[in-house]
Amino acid sequence: MDTKVIRIDPENIDITKINEAGDILRKGGLVAFPTETVYGLGGNACDAGASEAIYAAKGRPSDNPLIVHICDYSQLESIAADLPSEAKKLSDAFWPGPMTLIVNKNGVIPHETTGGLDTVAVRFPSHPIANALIRESGCMIAAPSANTSGRPSPTKAEHVIHDLSGRIDAIIDGGPVQIGLESTIVDLTEGLPTILRPGYINKQMLEEVVGEVKVDPGILGTENVHVRPKAPGMRYKHYAPKGDLKIVSGEPDRVIAEINRLAAEGEADSRKVGIIATEETKDLYHAGHVISIGDRTDEYEIAHNLFDVLRRMDEYGAELIYSEEFSTPRIGNAIMNRLLKAAAHQVIEV
Repeated sequence: MDTKVIRIDPENIDITKINEAGDILRKGGLVAFPTETVYGLGGNACDAGASEAIYAAKGRPSDNPLIVHICDYSQLESIAADLPSEAKKLSDAFWPGPMTLIVNKNGVIPHETTGGLDTVAVRFPSHPIANALIRESGCMIAAPSANTSGRPSPTKAEHVIHDLSGRIDAIIDGGPVQIGLESTIVDLTEGLPTILRPGYINKQMLEEVVGEVKVDPGILGTENVHVRPKAPGMRYKHYAPKGDLKIVSGEPDRVIAEINRLAAEGEADSRKVGIIATEETKDLYHAGHVISIGDRTDEYEIAHNLFDVLRRMDEYGAELIYSEEFSTPRIGNAIMNRLLKAAAHQVIEV
């Protein structure tokens, strides 16, 4: 399959090009496109065959539900079996934006899109290209991240081209994304709103709108094969670079000393070693290939760069990767959620 790359300026959208991509979706094809979080791999959410094609292109387990992207609240109403009052409150506060709501579904969205579940995950993205594509195509768009399953999520079109070229019909190149972490997922089907995946919109922000919100204990992932995941990323390994990634946690001086020791040991063993550092610490490492993830005081920069840094480690060919810990005040939970999954929860305490 030849994959067409369609370049669109998000500040000056060419509707002709949007309609070209929309025509692919209407015919059951797949189009990758930018959102404010990461690039998504889109297909018509109402087309069971398109959803099956998404799973095949990604190599994604078919019980891992897809998120349905909409461009108007009325579309949520059209696919939900019932909507709790929290849905309108949260959508008024955070849509369009990086929040996904899980609600009970009716028959409009097929089970192939929802991983066999009677619930559906729904998001109203704020990216102008995503909005234009949903609107002009006339399709609600099912879209997981546009990467092969388990790999770091794509934050640039080049990442999508690397993973999916030859597997899908088209890729819209709209430049780098804004946030760099996937949306916060909130389950509204169990009574108390529950966070199933942390993101840019944090627990405190949600509670200011709807009161008490809980965090699902499975947010760090589960290997229980008998549990069907209700949201993307709750069971399967995600975001992983090709090298063996470990997080080193503790007092900064001890973390730096331990990573230096491990890097020197790895290089002495003829292994290619990568180190994920910050602007403040990058010059304190004496071995390994050091990549700065950004300024430690700027958690949005860290979030934005995380997946790109993991992919750059692959480009370098790192066999062993050691990362500092990034516990930041507002979205540190979301950053560490992704990093822990990428490292398969391998943490070295010092």
